[in-house]
Amino acid sequence: MTAARLALDKAQSARARFPRSLIIGSDQVAFCEGLRLDKPGDHASALEQLRHSSGKSVSFITAIALVNAASGRTQTKLVPTEVRFRKISDHEIERYLQVEPAYDCAGSAKVEGLGISLVDSIQSSDPTALIGLPLIALSEMLRNENLSVP
Repeated sequence: MTAARLALDKAQSARARFPRSLIIGSDQVAFCEGLRLDKPGDHASALEQLRHSSGKSVSFITAIALVNAASGRTQTKLVPTEVRFRKISDHEIERYLQVEPAYDCAGSAKVEGLGISLVDSIQSSDPTALIGLPLIALSEMLRNENLSVP
């Protein structure tokens, strides 16, 4: 399933409980040399993902969906981010995962935390996309729903 579909499904799943609300859904996937890096879920998978990403560029795709439960209107957007990981030794990966087990993050690194130490560079039109909620895109979507966003 694509990140866009997952984000939209998350937002749609809350529609019945919040019939007069704007509902946000977001999801993220990562790809490195054709390999999809989902949320690893455990230590062994996170170790494998970080070994695979070491010294390489990883494409993170963050999807955001906004559902207007009252009108049924939906908006979705994909926000890409390119992350260049530095060469990381097995010892550094193990130490990182002991301190910050990022088993719930696509690509196994939390750049909003200690995972930033694994990275050489980040390129994105929306720096908040990498941490899971692209706020520039969300602001645009909210304006499209006639909400005042300063």
